Amino acid sequence: MKKVAVIVQDGVESFGLGVFAEVWDEPYHEDDDNPVFNFVICTPFPGRVRGASIDLFVDHGLEETEDADLIAVVAKRNWDEPSPEVAAALRKADARGAQILASCTATFILGEAGLLDGRTCTTHWRYGTALQEAFPLANVNADVLYVDDGNILTGAGSAGNIDACLHLMRRVFGAKTAAAAARRIVVPPHRDGGQLQYVRTPLGQTEADTLAPLLQWASGRLDEQLSVERLAAEAHMSPRTFARRFRDETGTTPLQWLTSQRLALAEELLEHSTVQIEQIATRVGFGNAAAFRHHFTATRGTSPQSYRKTFACPSGEAV
Repeated sequence: MKKVAVIVQDGVESFGLGVFAEVWDEPYHEDDDNPVFNFVICTPFPGRVRGASIDLFVDHGLEETEDADLIAVVAKRNWDEPSPEVAAALRKADARGAQILASCTATFILGEAGLLDGRTCTTHWRYGTALQEAFPLANVNADVLYVDDGNILTGAGSAGNIDACLHLMRRVFGAKTAAAAARRIVVPPHRDGGQLQYVRTPLGQTEADTLAPLLQWASGRLDEQLSVERLAAEAHMSPRTFARRFRDETGTTPLQWLTSQRLALAEELLEHSTVQIEQIATRVGFGNAAAFRHHFTATRGTSPQSYRKTFACPSGEAV
């Protein structure tokens, strides 16, 4: 992936554009050894593009998408207005197998291009019903952060767009590069796409954020047996209250969170060490290699051995 073309239109959401620029338009940093892309902003009619809050002047037209490896479509405020020029450009890009990324209401533009038919996708939870009604052949899941379906990646919008971008960075360049990008942006390196978009925390329960020390404590003990009862005791709560509080704050269950943390640590070990699969299984808390392989393959779509073969760093040493 070398060229990234970002499509903007009248009504462009500045935050969505900013996310794409933050992830894909970063200059080289020696300490991160990050990839650098030919980052181009384009629009159907070059010139002034009126934004939701900030106007832009864009020099490049949609011809920039013709040789782009990644075409990212920025959400626009007037999401229900057709974009025939953009739809045509996206159909051409899809036909040649280019990676296409849209977040929030930009998913509607993919639908206009016919790219959602038979595919699973997401959008901001506020627009999920409208997206499904507009494109009944799509499988809309508006509960998740992002959906990766072939060469089409859709994000939930707002901060979910960051997760979608980092997921793609991770898939293409590996966990180390994605983690470096996340560290630069100062966000978590990986949130699983299946996490809930909208975490329902009742008003007044601001004390829920006090689970952060517990999460840090648990992250350092992934090789141990961490039952809900043990976690609840550490948090000085009953298991039932703890489970409810945990979902309110994180949008997932303790078991799902632990599994995702263990898999993330396993990826690091697979990439940067020569530790045997059986040892990794024990280190990350799965207990045995069979359970580790099951969880890894089910969530990552490949075996630990195949992942290591693809992403292992040549200088990997046993740790």
